[in-house]
Amino acid sequence: MTADSHPVLAEVTERVVARSAATRAAYLERIRTAAAQGPASGPGRGGLGCANLAHAVAACGPDKLALTATPARNLAIVTAYNDMLSAHQPFETYPEQIKRAAREAGGVAQVAGGVPAMCDGITQGRAGMELSLFSRDVIAMSTAVALSHDMFDGAVLLGVCDKIVPGLVIGALSFGHLPVLLAPAGPMTSGLPNKEKARVRQAFAAGEAGREELLDAESRSYHGPGTCTFFGTANSNQLLMEVMGLHLPGSSFVNPGTPLRDALTAETTRRALAAAGDPDRAMGAVVDERAVVNGVVALLATGGSTNHTMHLVAMAAAAGVQLTWDDFSDLSAVVPLLARIYPNGDADVNHFHAAGGMQLLIRELLGAGLLHDDVYTVDGPGLARYTREPFLDDGELVWREGPTESLDKSVLRGAADPFAPDGGLRVLHGNLGRSVVKTSAVGPEQRVVEAPAAVFDDQAELLAAFRAGELDGRDLVAVVRFQGPRANGMPELHTLTPALGVLQDRGQRVAVVTDGRMSGASGKVPAALHVTPEAAAGGPLGRIRDGDPVRLDTLTGTLTVLVDDGEFDAREPAAGPSGATEGTGRELFAAFRDAVGPADRGAAVVL
Repeated sequence: MTADSHPVLAEVTERVVARSAATRAAYLERIRTAAAQGPASGPGRGGLGCANLAHAVAACGPDKLALTATPARNLAIVTAYNDMLSAHQPFETYPEQIKRAAREAGGVAQVAGGVPAMCDGITQGRAGMELSLFSRDVIAMSTAVALSHDMFDGAVLLGVCDKIVPGLVIGALSFGHLPVLLAPAGPMTSGLPNKEKARVRQAFAAGEAGREELLDAESRSYHGPGTCTFFGTANSNQLLMEVMGLHLPGSSFVNPGTPLRDALTAETTRRALAAAGDPDRAMGAVVDERAVVNGVVALLATGGSTNHTMHLVAMAAAAGVQLTWDDFSDLSAVVPLLARIYPNGDADVNHFHAAGGMQLLIRELLGAGLLHDDVYTVDGPGLARYTREPFLDDGELVWREGPTESLDKSVLRGAADPFAPDGGLRVLHGNLGRSVVKTSAVGPEQRVVEAPAAVFDDQAELLAAFRAGELDGRDLVAVVRFQGPRANGMPELHTLTPALGVLQDRGQRVAVVTDGRMSGASGKVPAALHVTPEAAAGGPLGRIRDGDPVRLDTLTGTLTVLVDDGEFDAREPAAGPSGATEGTGRELFAAFRDAVGPADRGAAVVL
């Protein structure tokens, strides 16, 4: 099942290890010191004073004696539960499930804190979207606050969606001496087919469908508890957590509200308790250079969310691992595309799971030498453990070997028969800076687009031009600038896809170039995203003018404006929009906009 490492996997991993030598060593020393100084399990919670401990257990009811008079281990629950996000609503019942499982295993669990969880699907096109990316850093800090009470021997993190999982991971890695597991909630059951949802959205953008029809289609797509079923950032998060060894094997895509889902949550609790005090199973040991590279490979092999060219970089940095876009690019050249999940195909994640899911994906990549098996996971040593899938056998949770071949080759394939020989993401370089593009979602005829620029300083300008017919009948590269993290928090630009899709379907050659984001939901229209340096930081996008010929070439990996270098460099950059930075809480994030790093370094504030 496993094979010798592919030479490119080995080379990229070796340079990540070398590049990270100093920062990784410093991180490991920091968590070793924390482990030595932290309170041990047992009476009095180690070094805590009596007053400190009394505050911590005052409301613990039946668990008070276990925390004060016996050597019971104590788990922190950090939850992103709210009723507004379908993916997070199932977490309402998780704390009680976890507490019950902990008591049955002789331990204790306490809700240590909550973190915010906002939804890009709700805020798209609204001012609140400008808080979205920064919420990751708020979540990281909130997780650190929750774990800072010196009461805990391990943690269970409850989160699913876009910024929530990366934020939880970044925060928990500051406590990397503890064992930490993530307990997923699972995807909602399949609703309206994604292809039909996309058709109605595009018809609405073209004025061929009314709002009532659009709302009906959206409501039949997003219809119940669980993660949205397309392969956006939320489900990419789940894939990453499993292949990086922070989920139990096969637990990512089990639907909520099922006996198997509940059994996995209880087992996650037991594993976290059992791992307490084991340095091999501490979070900082699990998330090492090989685990990070495994995450990149799995993302590429499935055409996952472009957001993870930032989030995975930031999570790695929190563990002292220095990951770069060049690592993504070099791996993408050799990692085959094995999955077609919307927007890269018609299927959803439930279909992916049924076709063989994570077990077959990991089996195939290990067999091709494209994943590291020599990692330590929350399930134990070796990633090959993750080719097994969970089942209930007469009510008891057991694992058995998963499928050895795909049950639906329109959704999931083996490494010898991929959908494409290279990965679903590409990194572009050129005189417009560096960017990422999701190639798995566009047709071969769209891999290269050269057309005059149509320049906009925000997405509302582009949509107004579309509605006025100003974009009709011509090829164009829509340049949407001043959308980076320093400008306005780097909002998602979801609302552009239906309108530009209409133009593309009319036979126009269309592409997008932006320093903003379009997430895992990006597709159909080729889009060079996260252009770095961004326009607000003096990047070249600020010097593009309407009509400049722009070439987006995913075959050669280039993004260029075809203007004489001397003329282009001499241009005065645009001042940018004088848009609102107040209202909807945006004024509270001024310090974040000033401090945030570039997209290719994770667009991070706290690192």
